[in-house]
Amino acid sequence: MSIAVRNLVKMYGDTSAIDDISFDVKTGEILGFLGPNGAGKTTTMKIITCYMPPTSGTVAVDGLDTAAQSLEVRRKIGYLPEMNPLYMDMNVLDYLEYSAQLHGLRGGVVQHRIKEMVHVCGLEDVRHKDIGEMSKGYRQRVGLAQSMIHDPEVLILDEPTSGLDPNQIAEIRELIRKLGAAKTVILSTHILSEVQATCNRVLIIHEGKIVANGTPSQLQQEFQGADTITVELRSGPGDPAGAVAPKLKSVEHVTGVSLLTQDGGTSTFEVHADKGNDIRESLFRLAVAEGWVVLEMHRRITTLEEVFHKLTTA
Repeated sequence: MSIAVRNLVKMYGDTSAIDDISFDVKTGEILGFLGPNGAGKTTTMKIITCYMPPTSGTVAVDGLDTAAQSLEVRRKIGYLPEMNPLYMDMNVLDYLEYSAQLHGLRGGVVQHRIKEMVHVCGLEDVRHKDIGEMSKGYRQRVGLAQSMIHDPEVLILDEPTSGLDPNQIAEIRELIRKLGAAKTVILSTHILSEVQATCNRVLIIHEGKIVANGTPSQLQQEFQGADTITVELRSGPGDPAGAVAPKLKSVEHVTGVSLLTQDGGTSTFEVHADKGNDIRESLFRLAVAEGWVVLEMHRRITTLEEVFHKLTTA
């Protein structure tokens, strides 16, 4: 099951919400769909789910056109919108039964799927409660359950972990990873650590245009600045920090050395090198030659948050 978006445009009067974007999502792929508020994420997801038509361009789900074959497309999609579609005066089991019937499930299949979703989404303790009496976290779980009740081939999840506590977030992440092995998943969230832990690929949209598309590690490498190594050393009593720094700077490709902390014979330095040059081995060899003890050494990697900030701020 794949999603193919081609030259998608959505206009609201003279305002462009989506500006000629194209991308694909394949079966078994979890796509992290990122962007600041107002970037066009939710609009794109609403078009994919047949909630609204595009101004121009096409979207195909498993080869089915969302404009010409919207009913067939909807049968294949599970959608959790940002505003959870819940009836507060219904209890959990009645609501899930109603959702299953809306998707055309009948007979014993309905109860089987309800039982499975109650277990998968951790709703056993609240299954007889009215939704309006539940916490936001549990309401979010009910929303997830309704999006998956018909065992869809495609999942579109808009902020699925909103309102959940850290333990619940970890559980939902694991659930999404399992689902992503056999389904096509588009996940929109502002929690970038969640994307790092869950998604195979990241697509960043800003002002209606795609500004990045790749795996999290690819984007981090692409936007990596000068290499920076933090190294904590214990030097000899006759070799104070002031003498260590020039030796560190003599290493090939090193452009600068900063002393961060010093406590007796233990010093922590930040060593900067030309982009693309991993100098950790050279620093280690220098330490061995000088008789220094390396207590810690790590290479600073550009975070996904930093990538996002660079791409979405004017």
